[in-house]
Amino acid sequence: AACTEVAIDTLTGESRVLKVDILHDVGTSINPAIDIGQIEGGFVQGMGWLTTEELVWNEQGQLTTHAPSTYKIPATGDIPAHFKVDLWPEPNREDNVFGSKAVGEPPFMLAISVFEAMRDAVAQAVPLKAVQLRAPATAENVLAALSGG
Repeated sequence: AACTEVAIDTLTGESRVLKVDILHDVGTSINPAIDIGQIEGGFVQGMGWLTTEELVWNEQGQLTTHAPSTYKIPATGDIPAHFKVDLWPEPNREDNVFGSKAVGEPPFMLAISVFEAMRDAVAQAVPLKAVQLRAPATAENVLAALSGG
């Protein structure tokens, strides 16, 4: 489970993730420090996928967002100051390696909480409109959602 708090600037569309709290079922953790690192990394990767990593092609079908200057991935400054990960130590019922569970891929999808928090923030800013926020929730897409487009 993940709970995320964000802030959006209604004039520019810029956003910031303020807080993230994650509780992840890891089964019997073999190494809690590694598990927490995997969870944090997967979450941040998913956060980028849903907020900044936009793929754009030109009229000739060529990818134009193919370099660090045009394809924005999360940087250290994008990590929220409050980023808490707790492990839920419920042993895996299936027979596997020491009762552990996956921690690499599932946290990627926990970042949907970032997108949904952004959609909620837009909805609070324009309470009488239906919110249609496109992913990734770039500043341009947030502005479009705020204006009803």
